[in-house]
Amino acid sequence: MPADWQPTCSLELLRLRAQTLAKVREFFAQRAVLEVETPLLSHSIGTDPNLAFFSTDYISAPVTQTMYLQTSPEFAMKRLLASGSGSIFQISKAFRNSESGRFHNPEFTLLEWYRVDFDLNQLMTDITDLISYLFGAKLDLHAMQRISYQQIFYQHTGLDALVFSAQAYNEFALQIGLPEALSLCGHDHALWLDLLFSHCVQARMEHLSCYLVYGYPACQSSLARLNPADARITERVELFINGVECGNGYHELCDPQEQDRRFCNELTVREQKQLPVPTKDQHLLAALVSGLPDCSGMAIGIDRLLMLLSNSKSINDVLAFPVCRA
Repeated sequence: MPADWQPTCSLELLRLRAQTLAKVREFFAQRAVLEVETPLLSHSIGTDPNLAFFSTDYISAPVTQTMYLQTSPEFAMKRLLASGSGSIFQISKAFRNSESGRFHNPEFTLLEWYRVDFDLNQLMTDITDLISYLFGAKLDLHAMQRISYQQIFYQHTGLDALVFSAQAYNEFALQIGLPEALSLCGHDHALWLDLLFSHCVQARMEHLSCYLVYGYPACQSSLARLNPADARITERVELFINGVECGNGYHELCDPQEQDRRFCNELTVREQKQLPVPTKDQHLLAALVSGLPDCSGMAIGIDRLLMLLSNSKSINDVLAFPVCRA
């Protein structure tokens, strides 16, 4: 066993990280997408009740202010988009509390980008091109599947993802050996979908496969615009490689009133669950009022990509100093 002060990853994997980041920058430079930097420490944070955040005290005499380590650079990047930056990308540290395990470290590296005048289909093409650029022959990108959430959910469960029935969902959960599902999920449609998708869909995604799952139910997406043909569906896509969730993207919501309403709903859920309740990001809402250009954006976890590129079993294998060695 290496001493506690030593890194958990090899020098070879440190080099792979450097090479991968260089290739990401090459990819976006070839497309004239501007690299930007935004603060890790901010006065506001996302309201998503599924994400736990880190907060700290900023002492600015004579007052002390609560500030937050960002779970994603999204809000600040949208402020840049609203100011006229054009298409942008960022390689940034991000922080999520209470997340540690095979695929999680509370501090991680995130690639996030936004393409102006891109719809969801164009974004999915962008994602495919990037993954092909990074993986080359390690993945058969010709077999990359674009499939709707409703279709793949029904294939593996026989359930309708858009029409929620706690009784039907629970009967299925009992059939597959999840007797605790009802007590965990209750009548929360989004929780049921997360549980059943992870156990019955994601777990069955094939080895050496790449999926772009799009059209998520509206109850699962607070930052994506609604599908104009069906308000039960949002313009959201997730990337799965070898069954590992690697990224999440949206045709971005531009309506400030709708975004404010969704923030309020999430804050209510936080209160009900007795979770910390931050203030809404007024800077983001003001940027939306000013006018966010029509755009689509994607966030991909670099550490998970490195796991897949190197066939590593744990995220600790590709980090120099994970939380256990920090």
